[in-house]
Amino acid sequence: MSLGEHHYELTSTWTGNRGTGTSGYREYARDVTIQIDGKPELLASSDKPFRGDPARWNPEDLLLASLSECHLLSYLHACVTAGVVVVSYRDRATGVMREDGKGGGAFTEVVLHPEVVVADASMIAAAELAHAKANAWCFIANSVNFPVHHEATVSAASEA
Repeated sequence: MSLGEHHYELTSTWTGNRGTGTSGYREYARDVTIQIDGKPELLASSDKPFRGDPARWNPEDLLLASLSECHLLSYLHACVTAGVVVVSYRDRATGVMREDGKGGGAFTEVVLHPEVVVADASMIAAAELAHAKANAWCFIANSVNFPVHHEATVSAASEA
């Protein structure tokens, strides 16, 4: 098995200058455009409590989305290697971030709630075990300093 090093690049451009730059805390928008060559632009901002635009993605949303998607993709791979046929997967991820009172803060935990449907009831046990393997394989979960928990449900599209 070859070990690789992967590099990623994007451009984040602040688009929130209302004409006076950062002359005051309330004088600028937190709007950002994130661009990667060959992909649609992502409109981002800070979270609403931090004077952001709630219609745009914020860093907290993106972190939660990264953890959820990484687990999903790692899980699908784990299922393929275990002979489990997944026919549906949906996650309702939740996260808790606490401010520290000094202008900063951190996530304290994320809980993924995958709802998985497999092709046959005989696959349920292996599908449940695949979550641990997916957690161990997820590059993003391995990169954060807070716990990522899983409260998964697995059901079958047809009974054996």
